[in-house]
Order: sequence, then C-alpha cells, then structure tokens
Amino acid sequence: MEAVAEKPLTIPGFPRPLKNHEMIVNMGPQHPSTHGVLRLELIVDGEVIVDMIPHIGYLHRCFEKHAEYMSNYQQVIPYCDRMDYIAAMSNDLGYAIACETMLGIKVPERVEYIRVIMAELQRIASHLLAIGTFGMDIGAFTPFLYCFRDRERILDLFEQTCGARLLYNYIWIGGLSHDVPPDFAGKVADFCTSFKPTIKELNSLLTHNKIFVERTAHVGVLQADVAVNYGASGPVLRGSGVEWDLRRNDPYSIYDRFEFDIPVGRGEVGTVGDCWDRYIVRVREMEQSLRILEQAIGQIPEGNVQSAIPKRIRPDSADLYVRTETPKGELGYYIVADGTTSPSRVKVRPPTFVNLSILPAMSRGAMIADVIAILGSIDIVLGEVDR
Repeated sequence: MEAVAEKPLTIPGFPRPLKNHEMIVNMGPQHPSTHGVLRLELIVDGEVIVDMIPHIGYLHRCFEKHAEYMSNYQQVIPYCDRMDYIAAMSNDLGYAIACETMLGIKVPERVEYIRVIMAELQRIASHLLAIGTFGMDIGAFTPFLYCFRDRERILDLFEQTCGARLLYNYIWIGGLSHDVPPDFAGKVADFCTSFKPTIKELNSLLTHNKIFVERTAHVGVLQADVAVNYGASGPVLRGSGVEWDLRRNDPYSIYDRFEFDIPVGRGEVGTVGDCWDRYIVRVREMEQSLRILEQAIGQIPEGNVQSAIPKRIRPDSADLYVRTETPKGELGYYIVADGTTSPSRVKVRPPTFVNLSILPAMSRGAMIADVIAILGSIDIVLGEVDR
C-alpha cells in the first residue's frame, strides 16, 4: 500500500504550517501558574514542546504615555510603583536617579543610605515572593508560608515609614517623602538577625528537597552566551554563570561603599543555567542583601531628607538613559526633556520583558509540565512586562 504524504496544516495568523502530529495548546491567560495574565501558545508533539509563542499585552498600564502627560516630573513616581508592583521601591529609585542626573542634583548622604536600605529590603521581599511561589508551582506549599511570613515583616517596616505596603511613592526626586521612624534602624537590625536562620530553614525545606531538585535540575537550561545575546539580566543572567550586577559593574548611588558578593549559578545539582541555579542565585542574593543592610544601618548619618527636593523641576532640553539593578534585573529609564515641566518622551527597559523573550528558547524540547518550572524560574510580573 502506498504511503500517503503528510500535508502540513496552515492556520491563519500562525507563523508556520502545523505538522499533522503537532498540536496547539493554550496555557493561560487565566492559568494559575502563569503568574499573571500571560498566554503561552504551545506547539507540542505529544508531551514535548516543539515551539512556544508568548502573548502579552493583557495588562497594559500605559506607563510611558502617562509619564508624558503628567504636568510635572514628580507626578510620575506613583506610576513607577505600578509596573513591578512587587518591587515598587526599586522602580522609584531608578526614575529618581535618572531625573536627578538630568538636573544635576546631589542628594544628602542620609537619603542615599535610606534609599539603599529600602532597595535591599525590597530585593529580599521580592525574592521571597519569587521563591515562595516558585516552590508552590513545583508542589511545595510550606515554603510559601515561610516566605510570606518574613515578607510581611519587611512590608511592616515599609508601612511604618510611609504608610503603604505595596505602592509607596516614597523615593522622590531629590529626596524622600518622609524620614524613617526613630526606631527604624533597630528594627532593620532585628530583622537581619532573625532572618539569617530562616534562610537556612528554607534551604532545609526546599533547596535540596529531592522532588524539587528533580523538577528543576537540568530543566530550562540557559547557556551563558544565549543569555548575553538575548540581553538577559538579574538572576536569570547570573544563574547562567555570568557575574554581572550593576551595583558592582556600573555602580550607582553609594553601592561602591559596601562589601558584598555576586552569586552565580554553578550547576551544583544539575547543569549551569538550569531552573535550580536561577532559584539558588535568589536565595544567596538575599544573604548578600543582609550584608549590605548591616553595613548601611551602621553608617547612616543624620540629615534632612527633603533639603534637596526641588520646588520646580524644569530641566533643559536633554536626553539620557539611566539603569539600576532591581530584584529582577536591569531596569532602564530613557527620558527626553524638552525644557518644559514634564518629560517629552519616556521609554522603559523592563528586565522581565527581556527575560520573558528567552522563554521559547529555554522550553524547546522540554515537557509541558516543565514549562511551569521554567516560567516560574524567570520571576515575571506582568505589570512590568506590559507596562
């Protein structure tokens, strides 16, 4: 009997013909493991991922246009909070530094130290959420509770300082909206002391758990050269063994005054650049953030946190790009000033938007169940991806 030739199936709007043994599976945007309103269009051959198309844009916040239509630069700060709402302090810091650079403002020493403290507390809080939800994606629920317990303690410190737990509007151009409470440094020191054994507890629960290791080791491997070529940053890049952190490689604020290490993936239980490496980089970054916090609270000087806040912001015509190291990677603000009180153009380079673009390359050849682990290891926030 003569074999019948396989005819590829052409689907309107699909980038290539679909082979007869392939199938399209939609994951999201309501899927509980997509970490937001993200739709993944999977092309599968049985249980194996042949290709993937991420579909974004379900949560567009119009940040850039909002920024351009504000009546002054300071009013943009609350909109920065709403991109990566899990790391709002870090978003505000990057925008404030960009505007201060454009205006030639030098903020007081006390402001610099408080900003670093807030940014590192935010880094720990962001990583705790990333680790807790990642563990829950894999099937481990208890670490999620431990992580959120400690994250709540950081949010308590934020609330005592500026009255908010999620969206802060705290770091202003030229200073801060409030000074920290009198007992703030002591409470941060207490948190650092109590959190160190918690990290060890987390390691015993999750890091070397047999099921967790088998679900994450050798899965979603991202080679260093591929990560660099795609423009990856943050734990996604460092998980591939690339020692690159803007706090060290392109210092801003006063980060050059502190001693800390840059954790990278080493393939300890699997392959360099796999899901487990990206996870462990975040765990070890929390330890390094504790080192920075202990140094900063011991050096914080006195001063007025609002003495450098300008009464009127009207920069000359100019443009600049400023980048900072947020918990998820390089956050860049490109601002064009035209001599008026509001920016003419604002463009944001969000780290998770770039990191998410690597998902198809990391997923080809993996199983459908592995997509959950790979996506969770990137640590995306759709408010920042869609911005």
